[in-house]
Amino acid sequence: MADFILASASPRRRELLKNAGFDFEVAVSGADERLTEPLSPREMVTELACRKAHFVSRENPGRVVLGCDTLVALDDRVLGKPDNREQAKEMLRLLSGKTHSVYTGVCITDGSRTEKFCCQTAVTFRELSETAVESYVASGESDDKAGAYGIQGLGSVLVKEIDGDYFSVVGLPVSETARVLADFGISGGVIL
Repeated sequence: MADFILASASPRRRELLKNAGFDFEVAVSGADERLTEPLSPREMVTELACRKAHFVSRENPGRVVLGCDTLVALDDRVLGKPDNREQAKEMLRLLSGKTHSVYTGVCITDGSRTEKFCCQTAVTFRELSETAVESYVASGESDDKAGAYGIQGLGSVLVKEIDGDYFSVVGLPVSETARVLADFGISGGVIL
């Protein structure tokens, strides 16, 4: 049996955890992700990460479950996954030449104990030409990404600099996640 359950369908999160030496299985959460109350971006990702983790935890009593959520915010505007490619282009135009924040919330629970945290990283985009916006969106990489870009792929050329945890921008702050998993008695390739 794997050491814990990842409550996420994200291939990026799976890859990050595998690269860190963790043994886990995946169970996609069916948690309701609609938020009705006004929350800050930090509160939003933490709330959604916990909903996902607790949903899977109820289906797997006694198992450790890791839930995550990531979003992009420019000033007070939250940029989730684009609904279509036109919306992706608009998001990229908004981010062009500006610094935005990427928030990743993490929740780890075993059903009786829950630990949660949020990582915020500042990302600055280059000034993007319309050709860059069009060609990036045409690549398809923006389709399922918060803020319409993936820093680990073709989107890396859009980024001028970051201040914070690169892996959090990818979708999982690996070092802090490993520290909290260690508190639950789970270690990856390096024992903390």
